[in-house]
Amino acid sequence: MALSPLVRRGALAVVSPSGERLTFGDGAGEPVVAHLTDKAAVWALLLDPDLRTGELFTDGRLVMEQGTIYDFLSLILDNDGQENPSPIVQAFDRLRTATQLWRQRNDPGRSRRNVAHHYDLGDDFYALFLDPDWQYSCAYFERPGQSLAEAQLAKKRHIAAKLLLEPHHRVLDIGCGWGGLALYLAQVVDVAEVLGVTLSEEQIARAKERSLAAGMTDRAKFALTDYRAVEGRFDRIVSVGMFEHVGLGNYETFFQTCRERLADDGVILLHTIGCSDEPSVTNPWITRYIFPGGHLPSLSDILKAVERAGLVVSDIEVLRLHYADTLRAWREAFMARRDEAAAMFDERFCRMWEYYLAMSETAFRYEQVVVFQLQLVRRQDSVPRTRDYVAGAEVDLRARENAISSEEFSSSKAQHPEKAPRRDAKDAERSAIPTGADARETSHE
Repeated sequence: MALSPLVRRGALAVVSPSGERLTFGDGAGEPVVAHLTDKAAVWALLLDPDLRTGELFTDGRLVMEQGTIYDFLSLILDNDGQENPSPIVQAFDRLRTATQLWRQRNDPGRSRRNVAHHYDLGDDFYALFLDPDWQYSCAYFERPGQSLAEAQLAKKRHIAAKLLLEPHHRVLDIGCGWGGLALYLAQVVDVAEVLGVTLSEEQIARAKERSLAAGMTDRAKFALTDYRAVEGRFDRIVSVGMFEHVGLGNYETFFQTCRERLADDGVILLHTIGCSDEPSVTNPWITRYIFPGGHLPSLSDILKAVERAGLVVSDIEVLRLHYADTLRAWREAFMARRDEAAAMFDERFCRMWEYYLAMSETAFRYEQVVVFQLQLVRRQDSVPRTRDYVAGAEVDLRARENAISSEEFSSSKAQHPEKAPRRDAKDAERSAIPTGADARETSHE
């Protein structure tokens, strides 16, 4: 009764603990078969599917006998149209909505613990599936068939173009990750200084190593600190994939802090996951097991806080399906090297991460989950009146990337004239500006 209205197309079979086989859908396509191993699992799935589906799969109580968990979730979400959740599921959602501000009380200490929970799993683990520049956010696919590394480079280029950067600018990168964007701005755009801040000890260590290796320590600087503790003023502020961790109750603090740190004629570029729907509660499995303290905002959640901080919205771009393709590349790379992840952790951890990557991809592919890029200013005349400058800046940046790549090629050839220059995966990971060719040489691309 619960699944029949949800699965009208496709072929889903659910095997009960007693061995009974229940079938759903019109039988089209490859069949997907899931087995619930105990009666408690059946009740858990029916009463609270948003939380319990991931728990059951992680614990080995929801077992895929045919197809993968991605196939299972795709079949459910692709069918999920206008059907309303059951009254019990709606009650859980109301309770979570009522308590989400309490659960997202992300003071600096809690924020650091939340970040460590996810981002300090070890660089060896993230190297299994990320691109050579360690970009752990939505890529920007300019054309079909573009590689992940090329799309991540395009993302940095697109963001840099919107920032309207000049050589004398100081830039603050909030949530700098492993330093790829900051190094791009220092090396390709050639800005005076970039300060990247993060709360991840693993990320900050690698970011500093990369800056040293690239000879950029005077201009690409990194600090293990909360964005609220940063001092001084900056010509530009950029934040990519960090706002999801701020917490709904801290949005006004975030934007007020950005306004205080921003020069009068400055520009902010915020790149964040969000929902192109009314405000709602974030998936409870994600916030319990993957991103504690996280929240996916609606545009109205963001804009209210922007307005109250006294900032002006100068541009909004919505990236649809780009993250679905990014997550597919990560999921395929992770599954190809799953044995290595299991050796680092265990099978349960691998099932949890397989579910996380599969669920996230299906959400971006079939639900109202997107990426927002907001350009914000203090003064309306800080940016041009039209978007024409973005395409022109991207052309210029691409030329600079190519020039840097050519210089690296010439230098390598001069040092090793006896053979063609080729960098291995470790060298590619350390590169501040990976090219498409570099990306294809790594084992996980």
